[in-house]
Amino acid sequence: MKKNIGKTDRIIRFSVAIVIALLYFLGLIPGIAATILGVLAVIFIITSFISFCPLYLPFGISTRRKDA
Repeated sequence: MKKNIGKTDRIIRFSVAIVIALLYFLGLIPGIAATILGVLAVIFIITSFISFCPLYLPFGISTRRKDA
């Protein structure tokens, strides 16, 4: 599993997950939307910690800097 998420991408993913969690705990996203966004937030947190996104793989996308 080759890392394909850069620092900026990790920060954005983590920030979005935190915003989703805040919206959920404040009661601003109820019902099925809360469940779907909650799952998305968990995925964002996991992928930001392991620096790997499986969806990037088939497209050859990498937000990591190239080693010079």
